[in-house]
Amino acid sequence: MRGKILLLEDDVTLNETISEFLEEKDFEVVSVYDGEEASDIIYEQLFDIFLLDVNVPFINGFELLKQKRKNGVTTPAIYITSLNSLDSLEDGYASGCDDYIRKPFALKELLFRIESILKRNFFHETKNRIEITETVFYDTDANLLFVDDKEQSISTKEALLLKLFLQNRDETVSHEVIYEHLWEYEESPSESALRTYIKNLRKILGKEKIVSIKKLGYRFSTK
Repeated sequence: MRGKILLLEDDVTLNETISEFLEEKDFEVVSVYDGEEASDIIYEQLFDIFLLDVNVPFINGFELLKQKRKNGVTTPAIYITSLNSLDSLEDGYASGCDDYIRKPFALKELLFRIESILKRNFFHETKNRIEITETVFYDTDANLLFVDDKEQSISTKEALLLKLFLQNRDETVSHEVIYEHLWEYEESPSESALRTYIKNLRKILGKEKIVSIKKLGYRFSTK
């Protein structure tokens, strides 16, 4: 899978058209039809990008994203809407979106915008260096871990795990989400391998940085 997308669109036909197109492009799409349903799903699951219609029932797209940004959700978002005034555009970006596409649009254009955003690994970051401790930092541009300004060698899956933690700092990341991000579809997730990756990262970052949440998953602590 190329990524997991939340699609909020109350027009059933358009929702199905977008979903089918993106699934053919190897994305996983979770479709919802109103703002409250979207809010609940965002709380329960992790996504790589949000596609949000604005004029939807219960909570409109602008308010939904504004709430999630206040709660620390940094998942990138694209508004898909028929609103076309400059004020609407300003409101959209002010609420925390990353892009804005007006209806009607070509599906290929939507795909281009999604791919362009997903090339970035970290969102709404003002620096390209994330400080983990006084001596350890992660370079978001190069995707490298440094200890005392020296590159630290870690395995591919350990790097994927660290990136997942840093994108969800101080949030509990479930075992299921970790398995989904670290192992490809044809691979079998391994609980013992995951424990090894956690152990190796703790040796570098400090045991207190990666907190085990019993029966749920792990939380990367910034405190």
